[in-house]
This record gives sequence, structure tokens and C-alpha cells, in this order.
Amino acid sequence: MDIGCGEGRNAVFFARNGYNVTAFDLSLQGVEKTTKMAREANVNIDVFQANINDFRLTGKYDILFSSGVLHYIPESKRPEIFENYKQFTNVGGLHVFSVFVKKPFIDEAPDAEKSARKWLSGEIFTYYHDWEIKYCTEEIFNCMSGGIPHQHATNRIIAKKVIE
Repeated sequence: MDIGCGEGRNAVFFARNGYNVTAFDLSLQGVEKTTKMAREANVNIDVFQANINDFRLTGKYDILFSSGVLHYIPESKRPEIFENYKQFTNVGGLHVFSVFVKKPFIDEAPDAEKSARKWLSGEIFTYYHDWEIKYCTEEIFNCMSGGIPHQHATNRIIAKKVIE
């Protein structure tokens, strides 16, 4: 499951590498681009439009992936949404997530959206105290989105569900 697939670059990559991919995004244009990219790559992706704050999983997945989207989940909804994600992950399954985190020494991105809510440093790791953490890191990287040089801080995690 690619949560917030954008224009489908990652979803198509996974499908080209043999994964059965389901993906969603808020943007209808993103869903249409994902569909087009999948067709051009000759792969199948079950892609649909949904809001990350309203959509809940109802079937189990082996891998949940999201990069640069989870900051659209308000703090108050994170516990319930992450409980849903964990509940609908198969034993042995992985969550591979990257979230933007707040840093007092990094200015807001020039193209930051008002609906974005950065995470606290290390916050995402707290949702996986009962899973095996395969990888976790905090990184600062340079970016040129919006045409203006700036930086972002992210937490990245790969967590494995070891028991039901």
C-alpha cells in the first residue's frame, strides 16, 4: 500500500519489481498520472482517490509505504490512524515511512502548505514500541522545491510486525 502516492513514481517502481501494489492519493490528477505511468510501464496498480484523514484500511497488507505525506495527518488523528495501519498489516509485514519533523533551527519551507503539521522529532518511533525496528534515523537534507533553496528534517523508519 502506497499511502499518498502522488504521481505514482514509487508505486510504479514497486510494481515493476514484482509487488502487487495498491495506492491512493488525495489528488485526482495524481491518481490519473499514476494510472498513466503504470500503463506506460505495463504494470497493474490498484489506484484510487482518498483523503489520508478519512480513509481506513479494511484488508491486510504486507508493506505500507509513505514518504512525505504523513504530515497531513493532524496530531489528534495520528493514534487512531496508526492503530488502523498496524491492525491491517500481516505478521512479518513492514511499515516504511518518512515524516517531516520540526527543528527550531530550520525555517519553514517557502512552499509549505497550511494543512501540513510536522511531527515532533522521534514521534513516529513511539508508535512502534511493540514492533521490531529494523531502521530508524533522523536526517536533514537540502531541497529546491518552490525554486528557493531550503532544508527539511525527516525521521525515517522501517518497522516489522512480529506478533499479532
